[in-house]
Amino acid sequence: MGIYPEPLVKLVDQFTKLPGIGQKSATRMALFILRSNRELAESLARSLIDVKEKIHFCSICFNLTDEDPCAICRDGQRADGTICVVETPGDQMALEESGVYRGRYHVLHGVLSPLDGVGPEDLRIEKLLGRLEREQIKEIILATNPTTGGETTASFISALISEKHPAINVTRIALGVPMGGDLKFMDTMTLQHALKRRVQVPR
Repeated sequence: MGIYPEPLVKLVDQFTKLPGIGQKSATRMALFILRSNRELAESLARSLIDVKEKIHFCSICFNLTDEDPCAICRDGQRADGTICVVETPGDQMALEESGVYRGRYHVLHGVLSPLDGVGPEDLRIEKLLGRLEREQIKEIILATNPTTGGETTASFISALISEKHPAINVTRIALGVPMGGDLKFMDTMTLQHALKRRVQVPR
């Protein structure tokens, strides 16, 4: 893009660093911003800075929040006896938008992956176990994605809870979510069925 103005080239280059955005899409986005009024560009810039400066992890569930604890952990109308364990904040958002679950959450921020050097200590698993000591939990719903890493992580957590807290019921979301799928990309109906038809994890 040597024939184009340097500021435009730099903006396109920044957009291509976003997941799923190729050169053509990045160019369209940059040209759209260039054609738009100054207020849009300034608002976008402020929003990007605000996200980095004001968003952090909830100290209880490790979901994204601008307050601590997050709105869900502060909500007194939630079912306190259930924790739904998910991989990412995106997965939590998808389940929340399905409208079928009204309990608490716990975000792991990843899955076990020995080949990538990701072990239990790299996830929020110990924090989850700490919550089980402090809170009156009756059920853990394992809603990690149906991938190799997600299944391995679910099995690992289930074994830990069965050993340390045998009275807690451990369930897994149903197989309505296809193998290799990602919760945050599933439609609402699929997620509703997966939660409603969750199954007991063998001990």
